Amino acid sequence: MKRAPLVRVSALSALVAVAVVAAPVASASAAPSGAAVPTAYAAPEPPCTAPTGPYQSELERKLRLKVDGKQSPADCVAIRRLQRELKIQPADGRATAKTYGLLLVREARKNPNAAGKCPTRSYSVTCVDLPRQLLWVQVGKKVTFAPVPIRSGIRGLETRVGWHRIYWRHKDHFSTIYDNAPMPYSQFFSGGQALHGTYGDLFESGSGGCVNLYVEDAERLWKKLGVGSMVYVWGAKPGTNVRRDGNDRRLTDDELVIKGFGGENIPVTWDLDTPLTPTHP
Repeated sequence: MKRAPLVRVSALSALVAVAVVAAPVASASAAPSGAAVPTAYAAPEPPCTAPTGPYQSELERKLRLKVDGKQSPADCVAIRRLQRELKIQPADGRATAKTYGLLLVREARKNPNAAGKCPTRSYSVTCVDLPRQLLWVQVGKKVTFAPVPIRSGIRGLETRVGWHRIYWRHKDHFSTIYDNAPMPYSQFFSGGQALHGTYGDLFESGSGGCVNLYVEDAERLWKKLGVGSMVYVWGAKPGTNVRRDGNDRRLTDDELVIKGFGGENIPVTWDLDTPLTPTHP
């Protein structure tokens, strides 16, 4: 009978041992109760070291930074953040034409014709905004083709302003004057000037008078328009609108057409009954 207490003590000791093993081991570095425990280590953001870009002042103004036209570390970080939002690669913080151009596209999405520059009509109007380098289509006040970036004519070969009508289309056109360059989904509207796709950089230099679009945008626009569709062009591409002859006299649009400047060798007076996708240039 004297062994009974020993059995009880042994059982109690076993229970204590199990409890000790099952209990978590406290650490001197454990987080206090209720504190968040980091799950991963976030690498520090690399320094932004891009130099001053060609659209420095414009982007500083848009991003509400100090407008001095000089890149600062704060400018670089803000521009890099914007480039990531716009999915621009590389997102290095440099104030490029592409960054500024795609920002204008994003700003215009809600109401591209807020300034009322493009006339509203009961029929479809393709609006070509040269100052902002944008294109959209509207019927009345309703936008039926959202704004997209464009590239218009360079100085001396500017895209002609005013009302135009699409008079000829060629889906697989090649340039008659620029080394047979591809001009997919061409829709001619003024003296050899056309809306068409390009495989080049929209944000580099300018065209020979045509309105260039990304090829995928030009294809969508092709499906939207047809022979007889109205186009309205206004304003001037920044740094252009200085078309002059040898005597420093400004050339008229008619004179430019006669000289063959700013457009393909496509006749202006084309029969509106011509098939939409002719088999010859």
